[in-house]
Amino acid sequence: MTTPHGSFQTPAFMPVGTKGTVKGITPELVRRTGAEILLNNTYHLLLRPGPELVQKMGGVHSFMNWPRPILTDSGGYQAYSLSELNRVDDDGVTFKSIVDGSEVRLTPERAIAVQNMLGPDIMMAFDDCPPSIDPNAQAPNQPRLASAARRDSVRGVAGGGRPKTYDHVARLDLANERTVRWLERCIRAHERKDVQALFGIVQGGTDLDRRRWSAERICALDCPGFAIGGVAVGESPEDIAKIVRFTAPLLPDHKPRYLMGVGYERDILEAVRSGVDMFDCVLPTRNGRNANAFTASGQIRLRNAQFADDPRPIEPGCDCEACAGASEVRVGHFSRSYLRHLFMADEMLGPILVTLHNLRHFQRFMADLRSTIVSDEWAGFRARWPVAYTPVSDGQAPVAI
Repeated sequence: MTTPHGSFQTPAFMPVGTKGTVKGITPELVRRTGAEILLNNTYHLLLRPGPELVQKMGGVHSFMNWPRPILTDSGGYQAYSLSELNRVDDDGVTFKSIVDGSEVRLTPERAIAVQNMLGPDIMMAFDDCPPSIDPNAQAPNQPRLASAARRDSVRGVAGGGRPKTYDHVARLDLANERTVRWLERCIRAHERKDVQALFGIVQGGTDLDRRRWSAERICALDCPGFAIGGVAVGESPEDIAKIVRFTAPLLPDHKPRYLMGVGYERDILEAVRSGVDMFDCVLPTRNGRNANAFTASGQIRLRNAQFADDPRPIEPGCDCEACAGASEVRVGHFSRSYLRHLFMADEMLGPILVTLHNLRHFQRFMADLRSTIVSDEWAGFRARWPVAYTPVSDGQAPVAI
């Protein structure tokens, strides 16, 4: 895909720089991991430092010193994930700022105006992201749903109303209808169509009929690309795969397809097989800051005592800053033993090194996917990346290797 700030190969994984930075990592180090495009978040940059300042400083590319492509999420997901701090109505969302508690109003027009000022290459439409799963039917062993589901079960489908019984079907229908209307408003408000691509977002929860309804109406509006939203917000990996397999082929095959907020290697592989081009997720960076390292065989928790005297790198053969061999400034790789020491001693180098490893892990995974799409040698890919064929439950049970 080509943008005003360069091209990136697909399928692509976008590291998440929510507030204009990939936490603890310089742009040059991010580039060295193989990343060609980053994600920023409109909601968080709106709160701090504000779009006017970012625009004054030359836009997000200049502000964060990243001259390559950038995509901004619109803030619609924060209406879901931070729902205990907001009120949703047909016109938009009223937030309570997580910075100072002040009231912030975000409508489709405001979300687009903010993104026009921020200046990313790709901007997302403001959408209504509903709970994907009926909280009343949630199984006891499922991951706890985000606060939106709990809120909606009390307030009712419209949000902000008096308490009533939650109707999940009605909530999905309302979100679908709003998302279409809000995309229409986003398109009308967009003032920089020549340099910023606006993507529409398909919703519908886990209901395939509603996914089809949403896809038909969203794709009828002529956007440069389309996204599958409302996924990986409480569903099982099997449900994620089912939704993506069904929805991706409904999107135009000559335009980029973006699966928002996903995810683990298995989820990405399933989506790529379904024709998805773009991904983002906080997993590499968030897990890296918490001593969880990704490998081709599964995650490892470096705080575990078994690594106290382990001389091996995180993953032999990985060419990241943490795992690679001798250089001009060191005699070899950073051992698991040393990395564990850094975390146990609360030294900031530990999170930096494991974050770099995790970012490189996902970029190596994507590069191998791109090569395998061309060669069609999937047996070899499976042998190199067994983690992509291993069931994932809640993503919080790394294996020790």
